[in-house]
Amino acid sequence: MPTVGIKRDLLFKALGRTYTDEEFDELCFEFGLELDEITSEKEIVSREQGDTKASDASDVILYKIDVPANRYDLLCLEGLVRGLQVFKNKLEAPRYRRISPVNGDPQKLIITKETAAVRPFAVAAVLRNITFTQERYDSFIELQEKLHQNICRKRSLVAIGTHDLDTISGPFTYTAKPPGDISFKPLNQTKEYTATELMSLYKTDSHLRHYLHIIEDKPVYPIIYDSNGIVLSMPPIINGDHSKITLQTKNVFIECTATDLTKAKIVLDMMVTMFSEYCSQPFTKEKLSGEFINRKVGINESTEKIAQLLTRMCLLSRATGVGDEIEVEIPPTRSDVIHACDIMEDAAIAYGFNNITRTTPRAYTVANQFPLNKLTELLRQDLAAAGFTEALNFALVARTTLLPGLLKTIAANRKMPLPLKLFEVSDVVLKDETKDVGARNSRRFCAVYYNKSPGFEVIHGLLDRTMQLLEVKSARGEGYHIQAADGKNSTFFPGRCAEIIVRGKTVGRLGVLHPDVINRFELTMPCSAMEIDIEPFL
Repeated sequence: MPTVGIKRDLLFKALGRTYTDEEFDELCFEFGLELDEITSEKEIVSREQGDTKASDASDVILYKIDVPANRYDLLCLEGLVRGLQVFKNKLEAPRYRRISPVNGDPQKLIITKETAAVRPFAVAAVLRNITFTQERYDSFIELQEKLHQNICRKRSLVAIGTHDLDTISGPFTYTAKPPGDISFKPLNQTKEYTATELMSLYKTDSHLRHYLHIIEDKPVYPIIYDSNGIVLSMPPIINGDHSKITLQTKNVFIECTATDLTKAKIVLDMMVTMFSEYCSQPFTKEKLSGEFINRKVGINESTEKIAQLLTRMCLLSRATGVGDEIEVEIPPTRSDVIHACDIMEDAAIAYGFNNITRTTPRAYTVANQFPLNKLTELLRQDLAAAGFTEALNFALVARTTLLPGLLKTIAANRKMPLPLKLFEVSDVVLKDETKDVGARNSRRFCAVYYNKSPGFEVIHGLLDRTMQLLEVKSARGEGYHIQAADGKNSTFFPGRCAEIIVRGKTVGRLGVLHPDVINRFELTMPCSAMEIDIEPFL
């Protein structure tokens, strides 16, 4: 969960009242947040760098608030205050709208075909007639950084550039050029550099060096120009100094370049809606029944009351009058709402989890272990007994195979004595159009053997042991067997890959990994692996 640090006095001023620490902690709990820590800049610096370094730091009280990872609209003071004020019925849920400039046509960002080779998508918006104070400016910059570290995945998916529109002129052009053909004065520098020189300059920069790898090996670098050839930015690395934002800036041009168009639109919406009443994206609406929310939450409220609860969560709602139907407007700030269950969750928060009556289940049942989890636990015990070490990788990532995670684990433990024998039993995510979310989980078992020799026989032996545990005989027909799978999977070395067939159906593969795959993970020894789907064995 991201943690947002907000100055307590500024927060209370924006909320229009003062809270004790206990009262604000309770308010956060009611709203589904957590007040993680009460501290100050001086205390943080003292803890991390010592008292000497902390002597000049501010002792203004900071509230460190844990925010759900999907609530990008709460990552800054403005969004947090707006959400709390609407929740406490002190403010009406805002309705965002797009406006056209009073004089002239809307600005344009032209995307050329050259960007397809490096960073193909871009979206843009303009914030007009903004009045910045130092606090608002700091919050504006901090929101960009929070988004960069969160949904933008350290600028690899999306990079945000903000510019003083009055210092540049449209239409703007987003293109890509060889690094030697790009030259401009970057932010906070005094002279011009080529893109090649910038990459060398920033290799020692404690902040920017972490982003160089995103484009440094590309044949062309992304670049944004205005109509006069002035460079706005070289995303995702650095903005130009010419169009930098100051406290005197009145009109802000925001551009988001990306490898993921959906996330770019979300990020642009957050930047616009947090600091303006206007938005470039239209509302979306969803309809659901009051009975659905009552049943899922465990309450018994009228349709009108449920609509009021949802409106408190910045989801403008009304009872349509058709049965118990509720129409809910999903504003662009709420990109986390992707299903009716997300709306139901907000209704529960607004109602108050502590106010839900605790009830005894109507049905008397005896608990039993979920069969798939029971099989998984039994396998883990015996695979460990076979001499393999279990790895627990990023289970919440929508991965389609377990093998890359195990190879990353080996890469991070190359100094360990050989051989390295690892396994993982966990879920992968596969596309499935028959499911309402378009995907399904599948429980997989993956094992790797890393040594000076490939050790195919070790992995083959582990397969035989696994099948023995699953009580599947080594035989064609109703048992299991392996057969050559040449040319079917570039992950494995040609001639050293086999399909695992159980009862006539392929459940996985095993073999010696292709050298190209091993080298991509900066490994130097041969490696054999297998991965199978264990759900057919239930």
